[in-house]
Amino acid sequence: MADAATRLATLAEDLLGSPLPVRLRAWDGSEAGPAGEGPVLVVRDRRALRRMIWKPGEIGLARAWVAGELDVEGDLYEALDRLSGLIWEREGESAGPLAAVRDPRVRAAAAALLRLAGPLPPPPPPAEEVRRPGRGLHSRRSDKRAISHHYDVGNDFYSLVLGPSMVYSCAYWTDGGTLEEAQRDKLDLVARKLRLEEGDRLLDVGCGWGSMAIHAAREYGARVVGITLSREQAAFARKRVAEEGLTDRVEIRVQDYRDVPDGPYDAISSIGMAEHVGAVRYREYADLLYGLLKPGGRLLNHQISRRPEPDEEAYRIDPFIDAYVFPDGELAPMGSTLTILEEAGFEVRDVEALREHYALTLRRWVANLEAEWDRAVRLVSPGRARIWRLYMAASAVSFERNRIGVNQFLAVRTPPSGTSGLPRRSREWTE
Repeated sequence: MADAATRLATLAEDLLGSPLPVRLRAWDGSEAGPAGEGPVLVVRDRRALRRMIWKPGEIGLARAWVAGELDVEGDLYEALDRLSGLIWEREGESAGPLAAVRDPRVRAAAAALLRLAGPLPPPPPPAEEVRRPGRGLHSRRSDKRAISHHYDVGNDFYSLVLGPSMVYSCAYWTDGGTLEEAQRDKLDLVARKLRLEEGDRLLDVGCGWGSMAIHAAREYGARVVGITLSREQAAFARKRVAEEGLTDRVEIRVQDYRDVPDGPYDAISSIGMAEHVGAVRYREYADLLYGLLKPGGRLLNHQISRRPEPDEEAYRIDPFIDAYVFPDGELAPMGSTLTILEEAGFEVRDVEALREHYALTLRRWVANLEAEWDRAVRLVSPGRARIWRLYMAASAVSFERNRIGVNQFLAVRTPPSGTSGLPRRSREWTE
């Protein structure tokens, strides 16, 4: 009988209709597939096969990865790039499970895979997988639970990944700069676009660990309210504010964006927050931000985007991200975001694409994680550390290949007089 790797490679190629793009190593030490110096996909335990039989596609693969039954040796970015066309892009092309069951080739391969996988049923899902009764509700309760799942995993872990800046969004890079310098430059870019001045009231929606609030207060003299649903973030941010001597200028609240009572504000920053809002709530979100600004007030919305679908009704949240990273997180096309902001009454004055900047940022975060891997595992769990490594590396490849993007929208609550308060030369902040 052929070794496990040869049997697996043959089955995979039969199902895919093309050669494997990476070399494969099985639990018995056997190898198959293209030779050379490229990455190797390692199936450490045949339990991984049982997971993929019961949950074909991304979730089965994700469970095996999180459990440590599936791994990559060599360049993870190259492996993900080679495999992406067989995993993420291919899932949307399926003619459906009934058509697959009727295909004799698929049925024969599935039967052979069952024999190779060993005794059923499959192992239970990893403990890190989100289990919840409903999806996409975006109620106050469900949003708080989703935010807690992602952010309340320990400030020490985030410090390890993000570095001293504690900024969890894409940096703004110049050649040769450090991560901390690039994150400082991004915060300053936001402040300059908002034209912050001494005494301005700034609302920082989704304030994270307080970096934007501290920068705006310290460098521009703004009076800042930062809101987050994460108690761990809020505690960390308050401590940083106190250490900076800014408690008279910065207030950090554990508060839902729907419950902010004390407008109007001169400016609002929303950096990496809107992805949590959801399509069903996005117009409400835009309306609320508009209402919280004074006439002439400015909004800087920094948001990850996806490519538009031919049929937008067919859009589905990425299964791995939904189950393990950002429960209920949704990406919208850039044009949809712009339209909703305009429908809410905003005048959108500038849109800047920062896609390549996020790819660089993610690679630095992955490098931080890998350099402190043993400590990261102790701080969270082996499974959660593996989730973060995969999610950040896969996201970097997606930004590099233009599968997703990130954009800053500068918008104004322009008063009836039509005076926006912004310069006629819209990119003045770059000069």
